[in-house]
Amino acid sequence: DKPGSFYLGKQVNLKDGKLTDTLLQYEAKNLTTHALCVGMTGSGKTGLGIGLLEEAALNSIPALIIDPKGDLGNLLLAFPELQPAQFQPWIDEAEATRNGETVLQYAATMANRWKEGLQKWGEDGARIKRYRDSIDLAIYTPASSAGIPLSILNSFAVPPPELMLDAGALRDKVMSTVSSLLGLLGIDADPLKSREHILISTIMTNAWKNGQNLDLPTLIQQIQKPPFNKIGVLDTETFYPQKDRVELSIALNNLLASPGFQAWMEGEPLDIQRLLYTQQGKPRFAIISIAHLSDPERMFFVTLLLNELISWMRRQSGTSSLKAILYMDEIFGYFPPNAMPPSKTPMLTLLKQARAYGVGIMLCTQNPVDLDYKGLANCGTWMIGKLQTERDKARVFEGIKSTISSENAAEILNKMIATCGPRVFILHSVYLPEPTLFQTRWTLSYLKGPLTLPQIQMLMQGKQQEPKIQPKAVSTGQKPFVPTGVQEYFAVPKVDIGTHAFSPRMLGIAKLHFVDAKSKIDAWQDVCIAAPVAEDGTLIQWDRGEDIASVMDQLQQTPPTQGQFTEVPAGLLQLKNYSGFQKSFAEYLYQSYTYDVFYSNEAKQASKPEESENDFRARLSQESLGGEDMQTQKIRDKYQTKIRALQDKIRRAQEKVAAQTSQAGQAKMDTLITTGTAILGSIFGRGSVYQAGASLRKASKVQKETQDVARATENVHELEQQLQELTVQMNQEIAAQLGNRNNDLQKVSVRPRKSDIAVKTVAILWT
Repeated sequence: DKPGSFYLGKQVNLKDGKLTDTLLQYEAKNLTTHALCVGMTGSGKTGLGIGLLEEAALNSIPALIIDPKGDLGNLLLAFPELQPAQFQPWIDEAEATRNGETVLQYAATMANRWKEGLQKWGEDGARIKRYRDSIDLAIYTPASSAGIPLSILNSFAVPPPELMLDAGALRDKVMSTVSSLLGLLGIDADPLKSREHILISTIMTNAWKNGQNLDLPTLIQQIQKPPFNKIGVLDTETFYPQKDRVELSIALNNLLASPGFQAWMEGEPLDIQRLLYTQQGKPRFAIISIAHLSDPERMFFVTLLLNELISWMRRQSGTSSLKAILYMDEIFGYFPPNAMPPSKTPMLTLLKQARAYGVGIMLCTQNPVDLDYKGLANCGTWMIGKLQTERDKARVFEGIKSTISSENAAEILNKMIATCGPRVFILHSVYLPEPTLFQTRWTLSYLKGPLTLPQIQMLMQGKQQEPKIQPKAVSTGQKPFVPTGVQEYFAVPKVDIGTHAFSPRMLGIAKLHFVDAKSKIDAWQDVCIAAPVAEDGTLIQWDRGEDIASVMDQLQQTPPTQGQFTEVPAGLLQLKNYSGFQKSFAEYLYQSYTYDVFYSNEAKQASKPEESENDFRARLSQESLGGEDMQTQKIRDKYQTKIRALQDKIRRAQEKVAAQTSQAGQAKMDTLITTGTAILGSIFGRGSVYQAGASLRKASKVQKETQDVARATENVHELEQQLQELTVQMNQEIAAQLGNRNNDLQKVSVRPRKSDIAVKTVAILWT
C-alpha cells in the first residue's frame, strides 16, 4: 500500500503474454482527468471497477456509485476472516449444484479460492479489514425501501447562489430536470419546440429567480394558473390554452398520486454531502442501486443526481487532488453519440468542469459504439479490455486518437487489443509515455454478481430511515377578530387550502449578536421562532418553539381567501400582554441560543459560520487529502538519504554477486577440464599424481568460490530486507500522519450579548 496510489494489478509482457512481477500503480490524482473502461461481457470490467474503488476506499476517498445492474453492492461482501460461513448467505444454490457441491461445500470452496487468490496477489484479510475500516458503505434504493430510500423532495429547491449566477449552468439544470420529469409522463419533449417543456421550464426558472422553492404540488398548481401573463412575446393563453394546461396538470397529478410514486418522497434527502460523508465526517461509498427502476425512472433519477452533484461541486474549493469519485457502470443510453437524453447535458458539464474541484469520474460500458466520443475526449485515462468487433476497435481509436503522440503508440495499442483476454486490460493514459498491458489484481470483495432487493435489504438492515408521523387534523371555524396593534402572519401552503385549518401560534422575530474574542467570533444571527401558546394565552412556550427563519420570506400578512380558523386564546387578544411576551422571548433567547463553532487543535482552525460539524469534518478530510502530497513528500525527504544509501549498497552487492558468480563458473570449468584430463590420462596410461592433485586443488577452489557467491547473495538479501523494512517504516509514518485527521474537535459555545438582543416583533402566526 502506497498512499495516493491505486494498486490495480501487474503488468503483462506484450511479447509472450505472460504475467510479470511489476506492479501497476495508478496515481489517484490522475483520476481527476477522468477515466473510461470499455470491454465486452466477460472481460472483467466489474472486477477492475471494484478493485479501483477498493483502492479509493483505502485512501479514504468517498464515491457516488451509480449501479444500474446491481453488481456494485458486492463492495459490501468483503470478509476479513475469510470464513465459509461469511460466504454462505451469498452462494447461488443453482451454481453450487452445477459444481456438484452443497451450498455449504461451495461456500468453503469460494472462501478457499478467495484466500488463495489474495495470497497470489500479495493481499490478505488484514488488507480487507483496512478497507472496511477506511470507508462507510451504504446501498441506496430510490423508490424502494429495500436499501436506504432517497427522497427527491429537495430536488426542485432553489439552486445554490454559485449556480444561479451562471446563466448557462442554470439553463442546463432547468432543461435536463424538466426533460427527465416529462420522460416519466411518457413525453419525449424537445426543449425548443415542446409547449410542455417551455411552460414548465418558465415556471421553474421564474420560481428560482424569485428565491422560491418548488415542489410537485406547487408545480401542478402553477401549470393551471401560471404566475406570469406572457411566455416570450405571446400571452400565456395564446401560447398554451388553459384547457390543454389542465390536461398536463392532471397527468402530472396522476403521477404524483400514484402509490408507486409516493416512494420517491420518502427516505433521506438527495443531499450529496450526506451521501459522501457520514455525520462524523467519515468518507462514504454511496452505492445507488437503480436496477429495480424502469428506464424512464432511471433517467429521471440519474439526471437529478448529476444535477445535484454539479450544485454541490460548485460550492467546493478548487484543488488538484482527488477528493471524490463519481463511478457509473453501464453508461449505455445515458451518453449516446447523437441523441440528447436528459442525463447527457449534466454529464458533459461534469466531464468538462469537475477536474477543477477534485471530482474524478469513471464510466464503464461494453458497447463502445454507443458513446459520445467527442465528449469522452475529456477522459485522460482509458482502460480497454477485450472488444467484440472491428467497429468497436475503430470507435475506441476515434476516442483516444487525440491523446496518442506517435504512430508507433497506435501500432502498440492495436497489438495490445488483440492480446486482451479475461482480466487483461490496456492502460492508456496521458500521464504515461506509451500504453501498458496489465492483469487486474484479485478483489478484496467477493464477486457474487447482481444483488436482489431482498439481499440488499439484508445488507442494509438497521440503516433504513424511521417512518415519519403525520400531524392530526383540527376542528375549524371562521377567522376571529384581532385588535388593532396586534400583528398577524399567515403560513399559507402552496396547495389547495379549501379544507385546511389555521390555528394560532406566537411568532417571535429577533436579531442576536455573538461576540467572543478568543474564538474570533463576531457574528449576527436572525431568529424566527413559531411557538405554541398555553390554553389561556397568557404564557408562550418558547422552549417548545420551532425555528422557521428559513421560510420567513414565504410568510404573508394578508389572510388567505380560503381556509378556516380555530379560536384564539383570550390572552393573545389583549394588547397589554405583548410587552411581557417580548421580555420572555428575549430571556428565552439569552438562555437557549448559543453560537457554536468547532475547533481542531491538529488543523489549527475553526469551523466557518453556519458550518455544521459534519461539513467541517468533511472539509478537514478534503483539505487533508489536498495536502497529502506535501505531507508525504516531507516524510519521504526525511528517509531519502537512507534509502539511497541502501540502494547503492544493494547495487554494489549485486555487482559483487555477479563477479563472484562469474569466477565460480570459471573455476568449475577449469576443474572440469583438469579432472577430465586426469581421468583420460589414467585410462590411457598417461595419468600422473600431479594431475590428480591439481584436480583436487581446483575442486577446493570451486568450493571456496561457491561459498563466496552464497555469502554475497545473502548480503544482497539482507540489504534488500533492510530496504523493505525502511520503506514499510516510511509508509507507516505517512499513514499515521494522514490518519490523524479530525478526531480532536472541540465545541466552543458563545451566548448572545444580552444588551444586543433586538426583538423586532412578536405576532400571531396562523399555521
